[in-house]
Amino acid sequence: MIYLDYQATTPLAPEARDAMLRWLDGADGQGFGNPHSSHRLGRSAAAAVELARDRVAALFPPGGSVVFTSGATEALNTVLKGSRGNVLTFATEHSAVRDCAVPVERQGRQFKILPVGDDGIADLAALRGAANKQTGIIAAMMVNNEIGSINPLADITAIARENGALVLCDGVQAYGRIEMAGTCDFIAVSAHKIHGPKGIGALWIRDGLEIDPLLHGGGQEGAVRSGTLSPALCAGFGAAAKVAAERMQDDADHIAGLWIAARARFEGWELNGSAEARWQGNLNIRKQGLDVARLMSDARTLCFSAGSACASGSGRPSHVLKAIGLDDAAAKSSIRLGFGRYTTMEELDQGIDAILKAVKEQGL
Repeated sequence: MIYLDYQATTPLAPEARDAMLRWLDGADGQGFGNPHSSHRLGRSAAAAVELARDRVAALFPPGGSVVFTSGATEALNTVLKGSRGNVLTFATEHSAVRDCAVPVERQGRQFKILPVGDDGIADLAALRGAANKQTGIIAAMMVNNEIGSINPLADITAIARENGALVLCDGVQAYGRIEMAGTCDFIAVSAHKIHGPKGIGALWIRDGLEIDPLLHGGGQEGAVRSGTLSPALCAGFGAAAKVAAERMQDDADHIAGLWIAARARFEGWELNGSAEARWQGNLNIRKQGLDVARLMSDARTLCFSAGSACASGSGRPSHVLKAIGLDDAAAKSSIRLGFGRYTTMEELDQGIDAILKAVKEQGL
């Protein structure tokens, strides 16, 4: 099986697995402590959590604090539902943002979705026209999960500041891969996108800002989030963040080589999203007339995507591809390949061989 779906999730790093095992069983059987207890086992677990927090925080800008969450979905929901003022966001945002429209509007606040260009990048003119003194939050991805386009967060933040608004960044696909946007006020991330475990993420909050909690019942995470933390998940996240920090440039160089090789193999295919302002570990391409469902069946030994993992199986064309101007036929003839740290050039070539062979059998 060849794995080319790094936007959906990433393979667990060996370092993260080793860090987790200490708190799942441990050689002494003493790794089960509650990190919020005051006795010896609790203090030991709490120390592991704080070490992990420091490692996760090292990949964020200075001047903020890290709150552990169950993932980026919870982090995004916390800010959108716990903030003040109207919300502006963009048509290519993840459903974790877009689906907050109803609960936000139930609070008596407006939730407006703005267009993007055909490259998937936020329409700054539309943002300037929509932002005003009633705007509380502008939510924007740093790197799009489906097409890899990178938003101009500095420009978005400048517009926000002109109107007294705050910026919430979905940093899931950027964290640990490129430098995080230092202009944002809130950044949401997930561990499993950087070779960490599933079930844990983080919300970075700029110093001096407050939001209402989404969860109540103990306030374990600085009164922002309640619930007992898992030392194992925190340790795994921390280890993955440490490795990401150490390998960021090496990983980027490796992925750039894979990108160049993959682009050369798909001659005649159309690229979805920006060719320049883009994370190169995401290759979203289309070919007219392609039956993607048949392709995925014929290339069943290859793991890739016809859209985001969160929307797979819905039968609907990707809202991201529709937002950049593709019609239903073009959107449904698109595939996404995601590669990263553990993808070898040999695996990539074998995967592309399988795709091109199956496409040829369709007469394309």
